[in-house]
Amino acid sequence: MSKLLSDQKQQIVQFHAALINHVVMACNNRALLPQLEQMLEMTAKSGWVALVTVIRQVINGKRDASVLLGLDEEDSTIIEAILCGIQDPSTLPDPNAKPDASLAAPGLAAMIDVAGKGSPEALHMLSNMAEQMVRAGGDMAKLGGMMRKLVGGERDADKLAKGMSVQGQELVYSILTELGKLARH
Repeated sequence: MSKLLSDQKQQIVQFHAALINHVVMACNNRALLPQLEQMLEMTAKSGWVALVTVIRQVINGKRDASVLLGLDEEDSTIIEAILCGIQDPSTLPDPNAKPDASLAAPGLAAMIDVAGKGSPEALHMLSNMAEQMVRAGGDMAKLGGMMRKLVGGERDADKLAKGMSVQGQELVYSILTELGKLARH
């Protein structure tokens, strides 16, 4: 399970790479704060108020582990990546890299499986991811839109992948394959 969480965290960090990099750059160069502030305002308006509050604390110099108190797993992962990036810029995610679909399927399947078993944390995390996917458009929007069906137990690959590109269909099939593996354990 720790491997899945590791992959899950990698996906979270990669998904939020631009924000993580902007925060670290602004911490190192205060002239970038006005540009970052616009990004933070948009992030807060998207429902990430707790995350933005903690990012502002980090910008103002609070860098100890207490900043993680009260955050959910996704927000904690983002803040941890920011703190690591401030200490060692070589740990920063590549903001131009595309998330690895081979990592996405096991991570998403694990979250869907746990959410389907009633975990409020997994449900919250999936709903946040689904919102972001819908905003991304294309296959990601379709995948985000089907999260509730997947959590509810839908496993008809043709129904779920309908209207998606070949890559989108492959991702859906990979998620279903991983869900099948989890169901057997």
